Amino acid sequence: MKTIGSIGVQIGYSTLLCVCVFWPTLSSAQISAPGFVSKPMQVSPISGVEDKEVAFINVTMEPGAASPRHTHPGDCYGAVLEGSVELLVDGLDAKSIESGQAWHNPRGPVHYFKNVGDKPARLINTLIVDKGKPRTVVEKTPEK
Repeated sequence: MKTIGSIGVQIGYSTLLCVCVFWPTLSSAQISAPGFVSKPMQVSPISGVEDKEVAFINVTMEPGAASPRHTHPGDCYGAVLEGSVELLVDGLDAKSIESGQAWHNPRGPVHYFKNVGDKPARLINTLIVDKGKPRTVVEKTPEK
Protein backbone atom coordinates (compact mmCIF):
# COMPACT_ATOMS: atom_id res chain seq x y z
CA MET A 1 0.00 0.00 0.00
CA LYS A 2 1.09 3.55 -0.70
CA THR A 3 -0.06 6.78 0.87
CA ILE A 4 -1.85 8.88 -1.76
CA GLY A 5 -2.24 12.62 -1.29
CA SER A 6 -1.63 14.79 1.73
CA ILE A 7 -4.47 13.37 3.86
CA GLY A 8 -2.60 10.17 4.52
CA VAL A 9 -5.26 7.76 3.24
CA GLN A 10 -3.86 4.40 2.28
CA ILE A 11 -5.31 2.96 -0.93
CA GLY A 12 -3.99 -0.03 -2.82
CA TYR A 13 -3.25 0.61 -6.47
CA SER A 14 -5.63 -2.20 -7.50
CA THR A 15 -8.46 -0.61 -5.49
CA LEU A 16 -7.76 2.77 -7.03
CA LEU A 17 -7.68 1.23 -10.50
CA CYS A 18 -11.05 -0.49 -9.94
CA VAL A 19 -12.66 2.76 -8.74
CA CYS A 20 -11.31 4.68 -11.74
CA VAL A 21 -12.35 2.04 -14.27
CA PHE A 22 -15.78 1.19 -12.90
CA TRP A 23 -16.97 4.55 -11.50
CA PRO A 24 -18.39 5.75 -14.86
CA THR A 25 -20.37 2.52 -15.17
CA LEU A 26 -21.76 2.76 -11.66
CA SER A 27 -22.68 6.43 -11.89
CA SER A 28 -24.60 5.94 -15.15
CA ALA A 29 -26.46 2.78 -14.18
CA GLN A 30 -30.06 2.55 -15.37
CA ILE A 31 -33.14 1.60 -13.42
CA SER A 32 -34.39 -1.94 -13.09
CA ALA A 33 -37.25 -3.79 -11.42
CA PRO A 34 -38.48 -7.41 -11.46
CA GLY A 35 -39.03 -8.34 -15.12
CA PHE A 36 -37.86 -4.90 -16.31
CA VAL A 37 -34.35 -4.36 -17.68
CA SER A 38 -32.98 -1.06 -18.98
CA LYS A 39 -29.52 -0.94 -20.59
CA PRO A 40 -27.77 2.02 -22.21
CA MET A 41 -26.75 1.25 -25.81
CA GLN A 42 -24.92 4.53 -26.42
CA VAL A 43 -24.46 7.84 -24.66
CA SER A 44 -23.05 10.74 -26.68
CA PRO A 45 -22.58 14.49 -26.53
CA ILE A 46 -24.69 16.64 -28.86
CA SER A 47 -22.65 18.71 -31.32
CA GLY A 48 -22.84 22.39 -30.43
CA VAL A 49 -24.84 21.80 -27.23
CA GLU A 50 -22.35 21.60 -24.37
CA ASP A 51 -24.82 21.02 -21.51
CA LYS A 52 -26.86 18.13 -23.04
CA GLU A 53 -26.29 14.52 -24.02
CA VAL A 54 -28.30 11.89 -25.87
CA ALA A 55 -28.73 8.36 -24.53
CA PHE A 56 -30.18 5.40 -26.42
CA ILE A 57 -31.68 2.89 -23.98
CA ASN A 58 -32.70 -0.71 -24.75
CA VAL A 59 -35.64 -1.80 -22.54
CA THR A 60 -37.09 -5.29 -22.13
CA MET A 61 -40.17 -6.07 -20.04
CA GLU A 62 -41.69 -9.42 -19.16
CA PRO A 63 -45.52 -9.74 -19.29
CA GLY A 64 -47.02 -7.84 -16.34
CA ALA A 65 -43.71 -6.14 -15.47
CA ALA A 66 -43.45 -2.39 -14.95
CA SER A 67 -40.70 0.16 -14.67
CA PRO A 68 -40.38 2.06 -11.41
CA ARG A 69 -42.08 5.48 -11.33
CA HIS A 70 -39.44 7.93 -12.51
CA THR A 71 -38.49 11.24 -14.13
CA HIS A 72 -35.75 12.43 -16.49
CA PRO A 73 -33.79 15.71 -16.56
CA GLY A 74 -34.86 16.20 -20.17
CA ASP A 75 -37.11 14.82 -22.89
CA CYS A 76 -37.74 11.12 -23.52
CA TYR A 77 -38.69 9.81 -26.96
CA GLY A 78 -39.39 6.13 -27.43
CA ALA A 79 -40.87 3.38 -29.54
CA VAL A 80 -42.23 -0.08 -28.90
CA LEU A 81 -40.40 -2.60 -31.08
CA GLU A 82 -42.30 -5.66 -29.84
CA GLY A 83 -45.28 -6.12 -27.57
CA SER A 84 -47.83 -3.82 -26.01
CA VAL A 85 -47.29 -1.37 -23.13
CA GLU A 86 -49.10 1.35 -21.25
CA LEU A 87 -47.44 4.68 -20.53
CA LEU A 88 -48.77 6.03 -17.25
CA VAL A 89 -48.03 9.71 -16.56
CA ASP A 90 -49.14 11.32 -13.29
CA GLY A 91 -52.26 13.41 -13.89
CA LEU A 92 -53.02 11.95 -17.35
CA ASP A 93 -54.99 8.98 -18.67
CA ALA A 94 -52.97 5.84 -19.45
CA LYS A 95 -51.80 5.67 -23.06
CA SER A 96 -51.66 2.29 -24.87
CA ILE A 97 -48.66 1.91 -27.16
CA GLU A 98 -48.40 -1.04 -29.54
CA SER A 99 -45.50 -2.41 -31.56
CA GLY A 100 -44.53 0.13 -34.22
CA GLN A 101 -45.86 3.14 -32.26
CA ALA A 102 -43.87 5.89 -30.53
CA TRP A 103 -44.29 8.53 -27.81
CA HIS A 104 -42.73 11.68 -26.40
CA ASN A 105 -42.55 12.47 -22.69
CA PRO A 106 -41.39 16.01 -21.84
CA ARG A 107 -39.02 16.90 -19.01
CA GLY A 108 -40.46 16.55 -15.55
CA PRO A 109 -43.62 14.43 -15.29
CA VAL A 110 -43.43 11.33 -13.13
CA HIS A 111 -44.22 8.34 -15.35
CA TYR A 112 -43.78 4.60 -15.77
CA PHE A 113 -44.39 1.82 -18.28
CA LYS A 114 -46.26 -1.43 -17.83
CA ASN A 115 -46.26 -4.44 -20.16
CA VAL A 116 -49.98 -5.16 -20.65
CA GLY A 117 -49.45 -7.92 -23.22
CA ASP A 118 -48.93 -11.65 -22.81
CA LYS A 119 -45.47 -11.59 -24.46
CA PRO A 120 -42.23 -9.78 -23.60
CA ALA A 121 -42.07 -6.17 -24.76
CA ARG A 122 -39.02 -4.45 -26.28
CA LEU A 123 -38.66 -0.67 -26.32
CA ILE A 124 -36.05 1.82 -27.41
CA ASN A 125 -35.90 5.06 -25.41
CA THR A 126 -33.95 8.09 -26.57
CA LEU A 127 -33.23 10.58 -23.80
CA ILE A 128 -32.02 14.11 -24.47
CA VAL A 129 -30.98 15.18 -21.00
CA ASP A 130 -28.80 17.51 -18.96
CA LYS A 131 -25.19 16.31 -19.06
CA GLY A 132 -23.75 15.33 -15.70
CA LYS A 133 -27.09 14.60 -14.03
CA PRO A 134 -28.58 11.15 -13.44
CA ARG A 135 -30.53 10.28 -16.60
CA THR A 136 -33.31 8.63 -14.60
CA VAL A 137 -34.53 9.49 -11.11
CA VAL A 138 -36.74 6.89 -9.40
CA GLU A 139 -39.69 8.41 -7.52
CA LYS A 140 -41.42 7.05 -4.45
CA THR A 141 -44.72 5.24 -5.02
CA PRO A 142 -47.54 7.51 -3.79
CA GLU A 143 -49.33 6.48 -0.62
CA LYS A 144 -52.82 5.06 -1.12
